[in-house]
Amino acid sequence: MLVHPLRIGDETLAEKYRDILLSSAGLSTYEISHEISEKASRMRAKYSIRTPDAIQIATGIFYGASFFLTNDPNLKKISEIKTIILDDYLEK
Repeated sequence: MLVHPLRIGDETLAEKYRDILLSSAGLSTYEISHEISEKASRMRAKYSIRTPDAIQIATGIFYGASFFLTNDPNLKKISEIKTIILDDYLEK
């Protein structure tokens, strides 16, 4: 989330994003441990998914998330966690 404001040099916006991520009620953030890194590597090897996706999914699995919410239908192939595709729930 911080890439865009940092790329355009908007430190104020970056700080607002940081505050949302770290201070919002009902939103949890986690540090990436060695166990999560290894799990993400295994996910990448098994499913050929992108590193950011693998890290997020591995973190969810490690901390016991009930599901992984995404808009990438390619991630439905992940069997270790239930994947919910946001578009499946939008009216068309």
